[in-house]
Amino acid sequence: MYKKIIEGIQPELEKVVDFFQGEMRRIRSGKANPSLVEDIMVEAFGARTPLKQLAAISCPEPRQILIQPWSKEYLESIERALSKEDLGTSPTVDGQVIRVNLPSLTTEFRKKLLTQIARKTEEAHQTIRRWRDEAWKEIQDKTREGDISEDDKFRGKEALQKMIDDFSAQLEEIRERKEKEIKE
Repeated sequence: MYKKIIEGIQPELEKVVDFFQGEMRRIRSGKANPSLVEDIMVEAFGARTPLKQLAAISCPEPRQILIQPWSKEYLESIERALSKEDLGTSPTVDGQVIRVNLPSLTTEFRKKLLTQIARKTEEAHQTIRRWRDEAWKEIQDKTREGDISEDDKFRGKEALQKMIDDFSAQLEEIRERKEKEIKE
């Protein structure tokens, strides 16, 4: 019975790790990457739409992102949305395209990024802990109801903690990789 409870939260923990990985991709490191801007929400025709649905995004140079809107009508909206983001630079409209030239990371900006990474990592860990607490509470409730024996309760606690530790280690590995990118 406890195995079913633990298996039930595994997909949720996987979602936490996937979401965290996506968040880390959006944090700027030394090189330009389309994922820095592709999910920025742009106000177009009264609806908020991800940038990747309004334009082609490429990186022709290591420190430049080139955005080619599908229509000229999107240029101004995209520029406005990019200006609101904290990319450390301003977008430049160059005819039919928008260029985002990323400067080298300053020591101050690196510290800011490392703080942002630490905050997002802690949020992910909190979410994992919340799922652990929920599963543990359910195991304890089933033990009180007589559906799970005392021995199985403690086996469940150990199995649950092992799974939580594995997912936490995945988060830490992702965090360390991103911090290393930024420090280089």
